[in-house]
Amino acid sequence: MTGFLASVRSADEALVALSGGADIIDAKEPAAGALGRVAPDALRAIVAAVGSRCPVSATIGDLELDPKAVLAAAEATAAAGAGIVKIGIFPGAFAETIAVLREAAARGMRLVAVLFADRSPDLSAIVGACGDAGFFGVMLDTADKGSGPLTAHLDPDGLAGFVRLARDHGLITGLAGSLRRADVAALAPLGADYLGFRSALTVGERAGRLDPAAIAGVRQAIDHASRSSRATATAGAMSTASDATPGSARLSVASNPR
Repeated sequence: MTGFLASVRSADEALVALSGGADIIDAKEPAAGALGRVAPDALRAIVAAVGSRCPVSATIGDLELDPKAVLAAAEATAAAGAGIVKIGIFPGAFAETIAVLREAAARGMRLVAVLFADRSPDLSAIVGACGDAGFFGVMLDTADKGSGPLTAHLDPDGLAGFVRLARDHGLITGLAGSLRRADVAALAPLGADYLGFRSALTVGERAGRLDPAAIAGVRQAIDHASRSSRATATAGAMSTASDATPGSARLSVASNPR
């Protein structure tokens, strides 16, 4: 089942998102860029407010890929309590930065690389390097929030290919980037581990306050899409089983009245 990631900028917002059914709380300052970093005190407050109810991820900010700077920011973010540390694949020394992050991953830091679909990343090379370095996951997002949603930059086949590629490398996957509630029906069946939202959860711009009704609407959309996907998968499996061994399919249904 696809999870629901909600980006928040404060402990109060984290509690609102949790009440609306978020599965992952993502600490991010939307006024500070694509992956704006919240202040350390704000991150610690978010972590304390969430407690053990769900994972907390946090971004390190819009940093160019300099090994020392990225590693220092990742370590500070983890030290402030983030269970998952998100690092944007911005311009810079990619190979050298991945090399130092490999060591952090080996020490148990759960790292997620954020690739920007509107910057035409080399998905195969980046995902492969992150998998080899022991990253926890990868996600697709957009750097320019005015360039349209993720779906304006990659079609469903491209997004599904990204999810398959990540899984082949043992990585969890996320899709985000100005996603709207209406995008859920098309994206949830692709099988990503989570869909990430900020703009769709707020009143007005992405830096506006969270709207509980909007959060509940996204939660409902994800649940509906997940139920529909399970129903379709079950129907397909039943059809295949029935074609191959009709009696066994009927027995399976009878033995599981749900």
